[in-house]
Amino acid sequence: MPPLDIQKLFFDDLVEGMEFQSPGRTITESDIVAFAGLSGDYNQLHVDSEFAARTTHGERIAHGLLVLSITSGLSTRVVLMAGLAEQIIGLLNLECRFKQATKIGDTIHVRLRITELRMTSKGDSGVMTLSRDAINQQGTVVMESIWKLLIRSRVGGEHA
Repeated sequence: MPPLDIQKLFFDDLVEGMEFQSPGRTITESDIVAFAGLSGDYNQLHVDSEFAARTTHGERIAHGLLVLSITSGLSTRVVLMAGLAEQIIGLLNLECRFKQATKIGDTIHVRLRITELRMTSKGDSGVMTLSRDAINQQGTVVMESIWKLLIRSRVGGEHA
């Protein structure tokens, strides 16, 4: 089967207010254990069931940075980010706020919205400000994040 033909997008194609939603992904115990090993973060709240049971959460919760990482990964499955893949020059800034714990068995999806577009002075690229909210199966926003990405424009990208 041939690969899907994803439309190549440039900064010039973007419009403030565009909104997209990712598919969902369930957070598993394996995710938390693997992330603890990868990051070296063995905080008891994430890896010790007995300890976590005595906290306000009542059980283990996912690492905040795991939720952020999964949010980033789910975002790549959205047509906007797939279309921009070749034009993204880099991440300029990231702000993140965790609003509620994410637990084993929670399923999250991401709502992406372009909140601001600003062309650079050279005109060969622009800064896209994108909100990415992680939302659980109850419709509760568990994490809010704002990403600033540098994106090639058609002038800077067609022959770059």
